[in-house]
Amino acid sequence: MTERLQVDRPERLIAFLRRQLPDWKRKTLEQRVQSGCVSVNGRPVTRNDPLAVGDEVLVGDPGLSPRDPPRGLEVLYEDEDLIAVHKPAGLLSVSTEIEKERTALALVREWLSRPRRPAGLWPVHRLDRETSGVLLFSKSREAQATVQERWAEARKLYLALVEGRPLPAQGVVDRPLFEDASLTVRVGEHPDARPARTRYSTLRELGRATLLEVELDTGRRHQIRAHLAWLGHPVLGDGRYGTKGPTLGLHARRLEVLHPRHGGRICIETPPPGAFEALVRASTR
Repeated sequence: MTERLQVDRPERLIAFLRRQLPDWKRKTLEQRVQSGCVSVNGRPVTRNDPLAVGDEVLVGDPGLSPRDPPRGLEVLYEDEDLIAVHKPAGLLSVSTEIEKERTALALVREWLSRPRRPAGLWPVHRLDRETSGVLLFSKSREAQATVQERWAEARKLYLALVEGRPLPAQGVVDRPLFEDASLTVRVGEHPDARPARTRYSTLRELGRATLLEVELDTGRRHQIRAHLAWLGHPVLGDGRYGTKGPTLGLHARRLEVLHPRHGGRICIETPPPGAFEALVRASTR
């Protein structure tokens, strides 16, 4: 059984748990914390950390999730309905005809599964193989459907390192997208084109490159890459829409969605990986 608790006054975790769960032994509570069965605002904690008013504390059963993260992934958020990870660049979100085993979906599902108790897991959205950042899964089809039904209300923010200086420094690309026979995404009118809108704003000017914050109003395949290339400022390292490089300068920094159970907005974010930061530093030279 999982206990979901709301913090009503500042205090240490163990003291809060003892006050909220008076029938539990102190040793049991300490064991739950030390074994990684307690999370605060979606992040597992293993120490007697201080809490703030409004924090959400989740106390799970032992063995629901191991303490060690899934191979090559960092767990950013988890509750009984959702789990979000930082997907590294180079890893597929879900399986294809060619790659069926080493995907983010497969790794997280394996991590959540127990002997004779395989876990169910469904993708809420996807990231391109070359893109790092926040990737969200659901633990039931119902949760997946509920989040996706309100996907238009989600906020999807990216960091994009692009060639040149976009002018104006902030703007909106509101152009339809379609896929050609080679599965390259094109901008323009076409019988199969679908509406797509991308917002961008300049964060830093770096030598011959620019660091942008990008927000998606829609979620088409390769939307950011195709729109910024059409604007004349392809993402650095993008061999399909610009000039190929060792690292794609695109990172899914933050995802805000409405929770499928309580309807509140949750915000999940992760800083860019070292390879992205190295690309930024190299662009300043």
